[in-house]
Amino acid sequence: LADRAAWKALAAHHQKVGGLHLRDLFAKDPARGEKMTLEAAGLFLDYSKNRVTDQTLELLQQLAEQSLLRERIDAMFAGEKINITEDRAVLHVALRAPSGQRIKVDGIDVVPAVLEVLGRMAEFADSVRSGRWTGHTNKPIRNIVNIGIGGSDLGAVMAFETLRHH
Repeated sequence: LADRAAWKALAAHHQKVGGLHLRDLFAKDPARGEKMTLEAAGLFLDYSKNRVTDQTLELLQQLAEQSLLRERIDAMFAGEKINITEDRAVLHVALRAPSGQRIKVDGIDVVPAVLEVLGRMAEFADSVRSGRWTGHTNKPIRNIVNIGIGGSDLGAVMAFETLRHH
């Protein structure tokens, strides 16, 4: 990544904008507060209060293009094996896929199986929350220990490290 021309241009650009004051950026472009915001899917993003200029956005776009970001996103949605360390597809998109969408991995549509597991997880969570599922003492479960692997482990590790040091 750091060898790409756009990355080097961004590093040089950072040297120029790193010391800018937001007050000056807003004074230079009064429409900045409207121009540098996005809203989608119930989320509002305001990046106007960062040391970002139109040139910054152009350089970030160039980095995305040089990194083949669009192609990589398309490969993820197509179920291609983009996790090169484990030689498998990443199925984040299948977890969020609506019923009827098709995501094929090795020629097999994985969406129905993912939706079936998500349904079983929801049933289990509801039974724990309602107290129908009980522990070995026949009392409702009040505490849950999360043990994860891979990326799912990171949140638990972070919580553990935070608690351990405080």
